[in-house]
Amino acid sequence: MESEYFLRVKNVSKTFPSVKALDNVSFSVKKGEVHALIGENGAGKSTLIKILAGVYEPDPGAHIEIEGEVIGKLNPITSVRHGISIIFQDFSLFANLTVTENIAISSSLQQGSTLVDWKNMRQVARKAIEYLGVDIPLDSRLGNLSIAKQQLVAIARSLASNAKMIIMDEPTSALSKGEVDLLFKIIRNLQADGISVVFVSHKLEELFEVCETFTILRDGKYIGQYPAKEMDYSKLIALMVGRSVEYDRLEAKAIGDTILEVQNLTKAGNFKEITFQLHKGEILGITGLVGSGRTEMVHALFGLNKPDSGTILLNGSPVDFSAPSDAVAAGIAFVPENRALEGLVLRQNLRDNITLAVLNHFTNSLKLIDRKRLSDEADQWIKEINVRPAVPEMLAGQFSGGNAQRIVIGKWLATHPKILIIDEPTNGIDVGAKAEIHRLMRQLADDGMAVIMISSELPEVLAVSDRVLVMRRGRINGEFTGSQINSEAIMNKAFLADNKVG
Repeated sequence: MESEYFLRVKNVSKTFPSVKALDNVSFSVKKGEVHALIGENGAGKSTLIKILAGVYEPDPGAHIEIEGEVIGKLNPITSVRHGISIIFQDFSLFANLTVTENIAISSSLQQGSTLVDWKNMRQVARKAIEYLGVDIPLDSRLGNLSIAKQQLVAIARSLASNAKMIIMDEPTSALSKGEVDLLFKIIRNLQADGISVVFVSHKLEELFEVCETFTILRDGKYIGQYPAKEMDYSKLIALMVGRSVEYDRLEAKAIGDTILEVQNLTKAGNFKEITFQLHKGEILGITGLVGSGRTEMVHALFGLNKPDSGTILLNGSPVDFSAPSDAVAAGIAFVPENRALEGLVLRQNLRDNITLAVLNHFTNSLKLIDRKRLSDEADQWIKEINVRPAVPEMLAGQFSGGNAQRIVIGKWLATHPKILIIDEPTNGIDVGAKAEIHRLMRQLADDGMAVIMISSELPEVLAVSDRVLVMRRGRINGEFTGSQINSEAIMNKAFLADNKVG
């Protein structure tokens, strides 16, 4: 009798030097099922996914079964041939190639031909795009497309490879609400056609909206598999972290004098007439819908996006940052949203990453780096920000999302900034690690640092911010402090125009 399961995994372990990433894990996915794979950063989700992708080989004793067939060994090609397709968080696409080439490249490689059949590639790409029901020009360079369209191209590539199970890793992290709705519609269409979808996300409300079954990992171990209808937020979080985690309101100890003032800052097509103040010891939350101009505005404060007009004053004196180095010299640090692409050198170790912004502090008269002093500095910050594991030689790309974020923060704290700008501080980070990052931000502010936090997550804004600015269509559409900070007021300003600024 034909199995109802597309995938069944038992007794899967994976040991790396000094750490056991997976310990006797089980995982099963039915055909045509939308299945959530959940756990804190470091729980083992990424390791399990890479085993299914054929990137990692599990420890001896693992049992992997695909459509009833026991699979002895997977590699990236055989994994695809068995119908497994993985859309990683960075999509793993080629920005310099066309949409057609990105979609059809996997199917072309599967065929093993040494010649490129351009006509067939175009037919394969067109068929996949038409299935999705979207309008994306096949000859467009991928790098010219929005993040949402790049993700659709990644899904189309999976379809072109005749995927029977698509694993989506944090698929909505950079999408607007409308784009998320479109993605969920496509997922339901895939499900209707018998294609399984494994959904990896830290946005719990999305998991409950689209997934039927939850598999939970914790500390590399299998905790259980549960029907979504038997779960709620508190139960899910308790299973993920082994303890109750709440977004407690983190109150400021004391807010000091104004350190930064922005007056009528404008950049055509990005933001307009931005005016606000930032105080020492304050966490200023800036929120709004994706595309509201939040990130573009803080880029201007860091010398990454020169404004057309307006004034930035630091400690009462006008400043004009032509480059990030000017902002750093003035005492401003910036933690970007995409830590893997913009915040870390993934193939360099923890020690080198955490001292990257202050290398010039450790050179001698011959301009050579004093490795002993640099190592001592790195060890201090590794301890200060509590990176786990505290292994200076471990590559940055091997750390979980929460610890990777700590490394980026530590790198900038090493510059001893007066102002820390942090864009989406817990993007792609599990619930437990979020609480730790929030406490770290609060501690920095309590020690006198001024913090600007860009966040799309309303619970985070409510928990951490001393004051909230809401942006809409490039303008500040609302400002809230103290008891005024509530979800209804913030969402109204994010979605609705204010007559005074509209």
